[in-house]
Amino acid sequence: MKFNFSTMFSNDLAIDLGTANTLVFLKNHDIVLNEPSVVAIRKNSQEIVAFGDAAKEMVGRTPGEIITVRPLKDGVIADFELAEQMIRHFIRKAVPTRIPRPRIAICVPSGITEVEKRAVRDSAEHAGAREVYLIDEPMAAAIGLGLPIDQPVGSMIIDIGGGTTEIAVIAMHGIVNSISIRIGGDEMNDAIIQYFKKTFNLLIGENTAELIKCKFGSASPHEGKGSMPVKGRDLVVGIPKTVTINALQVQEALSETVNSIVESVKLCLETTPPELSADILDRGILMSGGGSQLKGLDERLRRETNLPVIVSEEPLLAVVRGTGKVLEDLNSYRKVLTQIRRY
Repeated sequence: MKFNFSTMFSNDLAIDLGTANTLVFLKNHDIVLNEPSVVAIRKNSQEIVAFGDAAKEMVGRTPGEIITVRPLKDGVIADFELAEQMIRHFIRKAVPTRIPRPRIAICVPSGITEVEKRAVRDSAEHAGAREVYLIDEPMAAAIGLGLPIDQPVGSMIIDIGGGTTEIAVIAMHGIVNSISIRIGGDEMNDAIIQYFKKTFNLLIGENTAELIKCKFGSASPHEGKGSMPVKGRDLVVGIPKTVTINALQVQEALSETVNSIVESVKLCLETTPPELSADILDRGILMSGGGSQLKGLDERLRRETNLPVIVSEEPLLAVVRGTGKVLEDLNSYRKVLTQIRRY
């Protein structure tokens, strides 16, 4: 039997480079890193203070000389240099031993431009990658959930991340029909912040908004119960203030964002070929991504589409696991890789 050192000592990585979180999958192992996509830097010197979890804890709590930055916005790179340094840091943290230049597979939103794809590829190459492979997020999620992407059968996936919502119908190693909207968990947080401003004249932080979303966020017709005190700064008198908010108010705050996602799903279904529509009727719609955990969203989609809607067991991990599967068997999945033009 041929002994393959390259397989045994492989350090190839799959990365879900998300707006909210970055996950790293090590070939022949499993997920080895899951941290927020946040970097803390000093304003004047541009010195990096912290990455990931440590930087996330600083959001809204830093002195004037330190700022927290998210290098990705709406699923794409907004700050090239910081993204490169963040990727390099996460690679070193995921695989702390000195390693040769790895091959890296990265998932990207299906609706991004060639320029945005090249920015992702270049960031990974500058961070030390030997080769970079890109795969569309909905395709990666479908592979991670074990859908039969190679068969002439329609599968529909909705992946709701921090910056984008990806809706796609997949068959025969390809995306037949897709809609990518730049609405996700971040927009839900923003909607909660704006609701507090308009309703209570209260300014709350990003982390507080996320906590409220996770605890009480829901979509109609879910009957949310309970309430919680929320602390912030009164916009009228400028002093700290506490207000009490209930689950129905949070649902009201999120209604516009939820409506946008629902309408996009309906639009994608309207433009799906009839044969594949019949498959979706039989097989249903699968949901992944952190946003799919919003209470009542699956029920809302069932009512609006009259289709079975299933939330995956580990929605946060579907995309990175699918990207990892592609990396472990590149020959079988070569058709699903996104081609980037080199200039």
